[in-house]
Amino acid sequence: MGPTDEFELEARRRGYRCIAGVDEAGRGPLAGPVVAAAVILPTRCRLVGVDDSKQVSESERSRLYEVILRRARGVGIGVATEREIDRLNILEATRLAMRRALGSLTLAADCILIDAVVLPHLAIPSRSIIKGDTLSISIAAASIVAKVTRDRMMVEYHRIYPEYNFVAHKGYGTEEHLRRLTQHGPCAIHRRTFAPVAQLLGGSSERASLSRIGLGEPPRMNR
Repeated sequence: MGPTDEFELEARRRGYRCIAGVDEAGRGPLAGPVVAAAVILPTRCRLVGVDDSKQVSESERSRLYEVILRRARGVGIGVATEREIDRLNILEATRLAMRRALGSLTLAADCILIDAVVLPHLAIPSRSIIKGDTLSISIAAASIVAKVTRDRMMVEYHRIYPEYNFVAHKGYGTEEHLRRLTQHGPCAIHRRTFAPVAQLLGGSSERASLSRIGLGEPPRMNR
């Protein structure tokens, strides 16, 4: 059946008018940032094909991304870098990205629907919904915006670090990525606290690889 607007309508019946769906992309990869999106849709907004981003093809996600940006009342993007992930842990970095997404909304939300994650100490009501990206249309829309945004960031990183082929796996721990990671050692956007990267950093040959490729502050792209 796919996501519906039942959660949004329930919030409207309680008097809320700007309901933001929030989701993230990139909690699992070994490299790159975690990206969150917040999306406020109009009442009774029908977005045919919008679903959990993992259930939608890459080409269809790109098409739906444009539709969502055109039809949404508000869209916000938040990013937590790989260094913030290493410093905070992935859950807290995800929360940080979500707060940044909410903060970047041009239209302030008065109620928030979040996929699974609980955001404490918010000034407005929020609801955490397990598998929300399959149930709530605004969360599903946010999942697509976050996924497309992050994928495009990883394509840009591929141009800087072509030896890892980020364009293909987007930083996830695929067989190809692990092979290239072993061959070249971690680069500046790899997450130091994630096990495969941390294991490589523990070896002397890997330290030599790090010295060879350089590990300064990773380049930043316009977002």
